[in-house]
Amino acid sequence: MGEMIKAEYKGQVYEYPAHTLLADVAKGFQKDYGSPIVLALVDNKLRELHHTLDTDCILDFEDLTGHSGHKAYKRSASLLLIKSFYDVVGREAVEKLKIEFSIGAAYYCSYKGRVPLTQEIVGRVKKRMKEYVEADTPISKDSYSLEDVIKLFHDNGMFDKEKLFRYRRSSKVNLYTLDGFTDYFYGYMLPSCGYLRYFDLFLYDDGMMLQLPEREEPERVPEFKDSPKLYATMREAADWGEMMDIDTVGALNDAIAEGRMNEVILVQEALIESKIAKIAEDIVSRGNVRFVMIAGPSSSGKTTFSHRLSIELRAHGMRPHPIEIDNYFRNREDTPKDENGNYDFECLGAIDVEGFNRDMTALLKGETVELPKFNFKEGQREYKGDYMTLNESDVLVCEGIHGLNDELSYSLPKESKYKIYISALTTLNVDEHNRVPTTDGRLMRRMVRDFYTRGSSVSRTLGMWSSVRRGEEKYIFPFQESADAMFNSAHIYEIAALKPFVEPLLFGVTEDDPGYQEAKRLLKFLQYFLAIDTARIPHNSIIREFIGGSIF
Repeated sequence: MGEMIKAEYKGQVYEYPAHTLLADVAKGFQKDYGSPIVLALVDNKLRELHHTLDTDCILDFEDLTGHSGHKAYKRSASLLLIKSFYDVVGREAVEKLKIEFSIGAAYYCSYKGRVPLTQEIVGRVKKRMKEYVEADTPISKDSYSLEDVIKLFHDNGMFDKEKLFRYRRSSKVNLYTLDGFTDYFYGYMLPSCGYLRYFDLFLYDDGMMLQLPEREEPERVPEFKDSPKLYATMREAADWGEMMDIDTVGALNDAIAEGRMNEVILVQEALIESKIAKIAEDIVSRGNVRFVMIAGPSSSGKTTFSHRLSIELRAHGMRPHPIEIDNYFRNREDTPKDENGNYDFECLGAIDVEGFNRDMTALLKGETVELPKFNFKEGQREYKGDYMTLNESDVLVCEGIHGLNDELSYSLPKESKYKIYISALTTLNVDEHNRVPTTDGRLMRRMVRDFYTRGSSVSRTLGMWSSVRRGEEKYIFPFQESADAMFNSAHIYEIAALKPFVEPLLFGVTEDDPGYQEAKRLLKFLQYFLAIDTARIPHNSIIREFIGGSIF
């Protein structure tokens, strides 16, 4: 009998012949999981299922409901789409096929080429994808030298990837192959197409939507929820990046290496200034706006945006006054609790909605109101003589998680409110087939800000992030399409600016920390970026809210 490997799983030891595939090992424990196992953890390190057991270890698994498992599904589905599209259209006819940005659980994919994109073509691509799924076609992984990878991508006209790897320092690169088509994907992948049973593909605008399952229900394709305002905002940012010749990380690195970043930063800030000015002009032109309601997910730059919008409003003759809706938090002992018995600070019930409406209605009538200030340390609302009376040119700029929800401001006339949704909607791609998740940019913003301004460790920020994301999904995103204006606070260069701040913090996360895998993933991701000198960034920039030096 050959060498045997001992693997401890949930306190029990199992033996396997050396070099047993992790995919085969996983089959024995599938009954313990609610959805297909897609990744393994060997001694707390993530491994793809085509790896083998070679040494004694502690073993665990991740199914499609896991954070990394869900991402692996989406990456593998992207490879399946690209290969199937090339099969149907012909690779030589495709100028560009790009996995762009997400709209809910769907990826928008843009296309340029000699064959017009029609519903018939998209239907054939979808059929081809299903054929690979039914055949359970393998997705193989092989390691190549950096020089060979650069040559491969150059010879195949994949110049975005060639450009990306010119800045890569490691000597080896892992590539994935599906039925003769080889490509690079950033992150873990599934071992075969048989795992990819749940998807939809349909024509959308001048491209396609690849609809994928949500993490909570990984074996169901949800109904597509169209978000035309969000799509238009994302598409505008993506088009602007292409106009600037910076739509991928490799192109951004080129701009940094060639000394063009001063111009890029100034042009980006000018664009942001013009967007804020346009929103201010729209508010003024309506004539009866008294409440500007601002909401957006964590680390969107709401504070700096509110200040800059207020400056623009003053330039148009209005007198803006900031109102933090958080000051209307209920006293700690009156705060609702969640299903686990913990205070739920993110639900609407955590706000004294009646008190907020009473005060805002009184202000609208011209009455004088004493505004509260919430003492977060004591968990109590306090009144310290902050009185306000609204004059004709006054406008209240109200910022808070529930700002777009009309239940928060139910007593205020609709015409008196102007609602703004703000988020950092990243459209920069790693390359044409690897997108940068919007949440990664916001997470890095928050890690830096929490550490330097709130004394909070990266471990704590990582530990809280899933809870923060759940609150956003429940209380912010459902209302984004109701906004009068949508503002994208993402900067095309911001990850290069955040890198010198966030990288040392991530290196401090140890292997025994629950956030280690995520920290390791982000460190690998940051390797693609050259850093920039942040001294060039203006002191009123939204990025300054996170890296420091803001005039606000």
